[in-house]
Amino acid sequence: MKTAFLYAGQGSQVAGMGKDLYEKYASFRKAFDEPELDFDIKKICFEDPDGLINETEYTQPCMTAFAAGVNGVFEELGIKDPDYVAGLSLGEYSALSKAGVFDGKTAVETVAFRGKVMAECSKGVDSGMTAILALPIEKIEECCNAAKDEGIVQICNLNCPGQTVIGGEKKAVDKAAALCGEAGARRTVELKVSGPFHTEIMAPAGDKLFEYFKKIEFGDMKIPVLFNYLGHEKAESDSIPELLKMQVQRSVRMEDTLRRLFELKVDTFVEIGPGKALSGFVRKTAKALDIKDYRIFNIENAEDINTLKEGL
Repeated sequence: MKTAFLYAGQGSQVAGMGKDLYEKYASFRKAFDEPELDFDIKKICFEDPDGLINETEYTQPCMTAFAAGVNGVFEELGIKDPDYVAGLSLGEYSALSKAGVFDGKTAVETVAFRGKVMAECSKGVDSGMTAILALPIEKIEECCNAAKDEGIVQICNLNCPGQTVIGGEKKAVDKAAALCGEAGARRTVELKVSGPFHTEIMAPAGDKLFEYFKKIEFGDMKIPVLFNYLGHEKAESDSIPELLKMQVQRSVRMEDTLRRLFELKVDTFVEIGPGKALSGFVRKTAKALDIKDYRIFNIENAEDINTLKEGL
């Protein structure tokens, strides 16, 4: 049996996430109490009275604190480390934290900075992201190229077989989505997002992150990480700061990541974070590969952790 921990990305957040874990485990509390932030992360994450949890600069540290807390609980309970880790977009920071590249406090503070600079890039941009279902990548790229007279539009997430997301300036995204529909896409679904993530519009955010990384000490990976920008493990010569910079500015290759995990004989997947988006991606990828013998665990609350401990 080989196991992979998968860390959820932006869009899965929900007010109240982690509250039961915070009350039950000292190791979980540490992830929320230690980071030095300029806002009350516990109030936003557990109560969200002002509706801030869906704003990028708050979503990202809240999701990362949740994941860092769960990592702490796993360690406290003696749950065995996985063979591989990966995350969707901001979830990659939680994966790196699990791998020992940096601690939970550093992960939360870094992602808080990431959220701020990404939000800054989104200001003043009429942006959009749309999921394109059941259309080959080549056709989607053709449609994006044909819509560039309206502005920036490009593929930003390759999630799983049959699900690709395009993003950029809204007029261009809308035109590309319409062209995808004409080209035979089964459906196009406009996503509720607060910015054109993983597009060239995020280039300044990637550059600012790269400068920020110079203040952080990156440790050695104790667990292999599959990186968004690559869709697989990094080479010895690859720089983690450079990969994280490119991750903000380029497409997230989640389908390639999942295909690689199945290739590595992973048969147990643990999705950490609210929602089950990554579990859905795993199932669709397994179906495309005609793989039936695998398990998925979802970690959203204290009860789920007990289920995982028994299941492993």
